[in-house]
Amino acid sequence: MTVLPALPGRVLDLHELKSWVADLAARPELWEHLVKHDTGSRHYASLYRDSDVDVWVLCWNVVDDTGWHDHDTSSGAVAVTRGAVTEATPRMGGEPVTRVVDAGRAFAFGPDHIHRMGGAVDGSVSIHAYSPPLWRMGQYSISPAGVLRRKAVSYADELRPIDE
Repeated sequence: MTVLPALPGRVLDLHELKSWVADLAARPELWEHLVKHDTGSRHYASLYRDSDVDVWVLCWNVVDDTGWHDHDTSSGAVAVTRGAVTEATPRMGGEPVTRVVDAGRAFAFGPDHIHRMGGAVDGSVSIHAYSPPLWRMGQYSISPAGVLRRKAVSYADELRPIDE
């Protein structure tokens, strides 16, 4: 039986969520059995879910891209365990701001955060925790004219760029 780092039995705040996912990332024996890079596309697997937190292991290559999305009412935290991932945030009237997050780093965001993620290095792995657990997300398309549209999707749907 997998024993995760202790949880408080309630929804976690941003600081707690980031700290917790970083603790989990430092214990590969709890999640490395879910790592796969030979699936032909981005691989993701649910590690844990209860009434307060939802945890996923994501495996990335440089061709992988989630597309623009939000996490509805959930805050999130990401810990990169291998390689590096990219995170881009949109800017109205300008180019998105993109950063590379290397292995050993973690970041957190609130439910109002819109971003897109991708692999910066083939063979990258990240752990994502959401509190409260995901039920739905918003996926965005941006037309060439700059019109932003949101489509609600299930938390279990694979995120990828959507066409306008």
